[in-house]
Amino acid sequence: MAWLCLLMILSTCQTTWALDTHSESKLSNLTRVLLESAREPEFFGWLKRIRRRIHEYPELAFEEDNTSQLIKSELDSLGVEYSWPFAKTGVVGSIGSGLQPWFGLRADMDALPIQEMVEWEHKSKNNGKMHACGHDAHVTMLLGAAKLLERMKDELKGTVKLVFQPGEESYGGAYHMLKEGALDNVQGIFGLHVAPEIPVGTVDSRPGPMLAASGRFIATINGKGGHAARPQDTRDPILAASFAILALQHIVSRETDPLDAMVVSVGFIEAGQAGNVIPETMRFGGSIRSMTTEGLVFLQQRVKQIVEMQAAVHQCTASLDFMEEKMRPYPSTVNDEAMYEHGKLVGEALLGESNVHLAPMTMGAEDFSFYSEKMKAAFFFIGTKNEAVRSVKRLHSPYFVIDEEVLPIGAAFHAAVAISYLDDHAMDTQ
Repeated sequence: MAWLCLLMILSTCQTTWALDTHSESKLSNLTRVLLESAREPEFFGWLKRIRRRIHEYPELAFEEDNTSQLIKSELDSLGVEYSWPFAKTGVVGSIGSGLQPWFGLRADMDALPIQEMVEWEHKSKNNGKMHACGHDAHVTMLLGAAKLLERMKDELKGTVKLVFQPGEESYGGAYHMLKEGALDNVQGIFGLHVAPEIPVGTVDSRPGPMLAASGRFIATINGKGGHAARPQDTRDPILAASFAILALQHIVSRETDPLDAMVVSVGFIEAGQAGNVIPETMRFGGSIRSMTTEGLVFLQQRVKQIVEMQAAVHQCTASLDFMEEKMRPYPSTVNDEAMYEHGKLVGEALLGESNVHLAPMTMGAEDFSFYSEKMKAAFFFIGTKNEAVRSVKRLHSPYFVIDEEVLPIGAAFHAAVAISYLDDHAMDTQ
């Protein structure tokens, strides 16, 4: 009955669902019917089965072959056309008229190299791998949106592209999707990420800069090794590296505006194994972050200069690797203001104004940022926190749990954002 109501609403609408020209009640009707449909026992059960299957068999970046196959099988069963592969395992589904406007909905697919410590029926069966960042839920919510959208494909005023993307965790899968043309001609895109810090039934985001630009570095300092009893015969790379690590901390504290958020963190050091030997080489590495892409470039330059100079002072040499191919630096995630407002209004209609919040800027990073550089984009966090089911551990924890009540909410949110966007922009092109 819910779908009959939805089709009646859509068929009697003489113009569009455009947020700036239609009453809140019509958007509320749309979101209500979508959410009710996604919460129907059969639909919700299907969502939970998919999420649990993906959770049991997590796959790392660009290795998501089984996850990709599951997605294709589900799209086949729904009658949704798709193209693949993009970036090795990526899939892009297509629902609607095939005509412009084209609007993207994105979900990332990869897991993390973490051993799951949660004891439950659907614990990871792949040793040392876990969906500890909720990408299993992201895929499930987008498949749920596909099911909702496919039921009304003839009513869509354009085309929805379902972007199932590999390699978000540090490997820039979004960059490779764009490079291979997966999102050519897409005008706007929307993404969701689960958030254990905010309750189920709430979402948050912000206009403009939201997440940091981020990069990695590895520094190698070469000296001259020798016995610890004869330091005068050596050129100690540990001493040089120690001075370099200390000097790196001055970049943020003494070279940047205190109001400009930046981070330089050293995460590992590697040198010799014997206590009585000065090694020839020492390696250390870490992360650099800034709320602007320009700030990240500045940090790269200064890290290189400082490490090389400190090495030279100690009669050593240094080389820097920013891993720009293997672990491509991420730009800052910046929400288009109009797209943010669109998502905010849809969220308020779906969940109520009191359940849509302004997110703080954080120094975390997301490769959704590559999309935001190329098209109008909005990225929202969707709450999974529920004390009753212990879904309170932060992302990347081996004890990470989600409340599966988020799944129908995310599916409906995705679908409603896409439907209303197409209607709004179809009106603009008529």
